Amino acid sequence: MTAGDLETAPAGPRRWAIGLPRPTTAAVLGLVLVAAHLLLAGLGGWLAPQLPGAIVSSQSFATPGQVPPLGTDYLGRDLLSRLLHGARYTLGLASVTTAVGFVLGLLVGFAAAEAGGWTDVAISRALDVLISFPPLLLALVVIATLGPSIVVLIGTVAFIHAKRVARIARSIAMGIAAQDFVEVARARGEGSWWIIRREIWPNTLGPLAAEFGLRMTFSILFLSALSFLGLGIQPPLADWGLMVRENLSGLYYGVLPVLLPAMAIASLTVGINLVVDWLGSATDRDIAGELFR
Repeated sequence: MTAGDLETAPAGPRRWAIGLPRPTTAAVLGLVLVAAHLLLAGLGGWLAPQLPGAIVSSQSFATPGQVPPLGTDYLGRDLLSRLLHGARYTLGLASVTTAVGFVLGLLVGFAAAEAGGWTDVAISRALDVLISFPPLLLALVVIATLGPSIVVLIGTVAFIHAKRVARIARSIAMGIAAQDFVEVARARGEGSWWIIRREIWPNTLGPLAAEFGLRMTFSILFLSALSFLGLGIQPPLADWGLMVRENLSGLYYGVLPVLLPAMAIASLTVGINLVVDWLGSATDRDIAGELFR
């Protein structure tokens, strides 16, 4: 390529030194939304004027002008306090379930890709069988059988994540395992664990970061759906999905007790998806449509 060719070559997307594309306006908005929700989850317990189960008024669905800042719910509890406490459970549980499921899925997927042969075939067929079960139906059966405790919620949703992450991790790792630098490591006599940790893992961070964001969004919506069905967080604790379910009757009197937690869920998921789209642009992935795969 000549110097003239270099001058006329089209410029690619501008990237930071860390390899990510420069954030667009939408990505900045997503980062701001996610940061705001993280602050609410971290500081909500100290900022809330009341405990989540404290009844502050004898009036159900009181308007903001009658009692504390945002009014009350169907039992006369402070709506603002429950929103702030709910942020901790909504975002905290989603983060834990996604992290646990991601770690399990990565271990299984990378192990299958590195082992190859009949081990890979057996793991892949087992994943196919597990993925064939509808996630919501599986969660309903497990939680209804074992009870809706926080430990059961984490284990169930993490398992649902793990089987899907394992398939994606295996696919990514298979492509990397076929590269020359991995073959050179094998020729040097390096073990499977060393190859996974030093060769495969560092080269999967980009696509897996985007996948983590998708799974995080799925966790938030899935846990909120379980709470809406009465199988998630149990009273007097609260997450945003439970708050929507509890206050449905309030639609006849006012929309705030239902609208505010629903808007909180929507803004958080939109923020995460905007960040995921930004991360996905660095890996040439088509993020749209992947959320519920």
